[in-house]
Amino acid sequence: MARAAALASCLEAVLGSRRNANRVFEILELLAGQEEKEDILCAVRTCSRLFGALLERRELFVGQLPAEEASLADNYSAEDKYKMWMRHRYNDCVDCLAELMGHDAFQVKELSLCTLMKFVELEAQHPLIKVEWKGSLTFPRELLKVVVDGLLPLNEDASLLISRFQEYMEYDDIRYFVIKAVTESIGQVMQKTKERPLPFYQQNVFSLISPINMPNKESDMVKFMVKQDNWEELKVSKLQAHKQAFEKMWLSFLKHKLPTGLYKKVLVILHDSILPYMNEPTLMIDFLTVAYGIGGAISLLALNGLFILIHQHNLEYPDFYKKLYSLLDPSIYHVKYRARFFHLADLFLSSSHLPAYLVAAFIKRLSRLALTAPPEALLMVIPFICNLFRRHPACKVLVHRPNGPEGMSEDPYIMEEEEPSESRALESSLWEIQSLQNHYHPDVAKAAAVLNQSLSEMEDDISGLLELSAYELFDKEVKKKAVDVPLEFEQVRGLFGKKNDVFAEHFTLD
Repeated sequence: MARAAALASCLEAVLGSRRNANRVFEILELLAGQEEKEDILCAVRTCSRLFGALLERRELFVGQLPAEEASLADNYSAEDKYKMWMRHRYNDCVDCLAELMGHDAFQVKELSLCTLMKFVELEAQHPLIKVEWKGSLTFPRELLKVVVDGLLPLNEDASLLISRFQEYMEYDDIRYFVIKAVTESIGQVMQKTKERPLPFYQQNVFSLISPINMPNKESDMVKFMVKQDNWEELKVSKLQAHKQAFEKMWLSFLKHKLPTGLYKKVLVILHDSILPYMNEPTLMIDFLTVAYGIGGAISLLALNGLFILIHQHNLEYPDFYKKLYSLLDPSIYHVKYRARFFHLADLFLSSSHLPAYLVAAFIKRLSRLALTAPPEALLMVIPFICNLFRRHPACKVLVHRPNGPEGMSEDPYIMEEEEPSESRALESSLWEIQSLQNHYHPDVAKAAAVLNQSLSEMEDDISGLLELSAYELFDKEVKKKAVDVPLEFEQVRGLFGKKNDVFAEHFTLD
């Protein structure tokens, strides 16, 4: 309480008379010292009130600030000397607040962030930049860059502080200049790493930019922290400028090697939150090609991005289905992303214009891999294969081939062939599914038997089967109601078909 009273006294004195200007050092000393958390918080609040008032009262020097020694020269008036000196103290305060954004206590970080953003708003309203000509921008970009740098530390997770900052990103002008500042930060930080990932820094960048809500049209841009008189003439009011800045930011972020986990996070939001707001979405091809080479779920998600570029942005990518085919290995029936894989594979193979040899290759490879798949995966993939037959009737020759191969030794299909067109799938038959008709699980055997009949025109809805687990399958069996099984023999009533009491009568002991 004593410290709070002392700070309040300093604040009153500095704002009350310029003669007491030197007492600002008492506040800044506490702000920069290794004090208790409560004392630092009190000093931050005091600085917020002090420099907030000075900005509103126009008592800070406006224009290119001379060095502190030069500002004491005789060619400046007493008024200018005071404003220059106080502007230097304001800069000291900003430096301290930027450092406190890395403090151990979250309360200190949060209050420092909010105070700096208050200064951003006040500087936007009362610029410290001298307007040289009509149309020049007076937004405090440098101060906002200090905030952005504080949100992107190199060696710690700042996601909690970034989430606190997101409310400011609803302002169109703040979002635009944050995007610019992030692009600048990435260029400064990542060029020094020589392509070595910086996990904390890159995760912090992603946490800051991934929730960005871009406007869909220019008329949506109505929420600005501060508007200047000539606002309509500036880039910050133009949607095209926002999209260019957004595209440049993402391309600069994704051109550097990412930690493996980040590839998946980027690819999950790519089609909804990134591609629709880029002027040239096909510029993502390099990133998607690198992501495909990583393997597993990341390769699949990369193919999803490529698929969108092919269908919506006319990208030429002839190896797409070859790459998808190469992802079909025994693990697809066992991995945790199985549901997403088959959901996307269903999307990729939905076109009825695909050549029969290509679809036949997918059917054969899925069927061959099904021989070692668990029951819950089989109950999903068999309807999946049936849907492919419905879309591509030319492939039904695999089912209705009278003298086709009956086993692996006779099968002309080449499983190891990477090129679907060279796999000879259309010369084969679907003996694998016929084998599954003898599966130990009755539901699998029943599902496989569907191919013995003519398929209906209506496709099976596999959405409910994608997430089917072994536990759910077991639970379903356990909950089945027992039924009375008819017996084919007459119940025995006694030895040699006689009643028990007759038998007992002959062998009773006295």
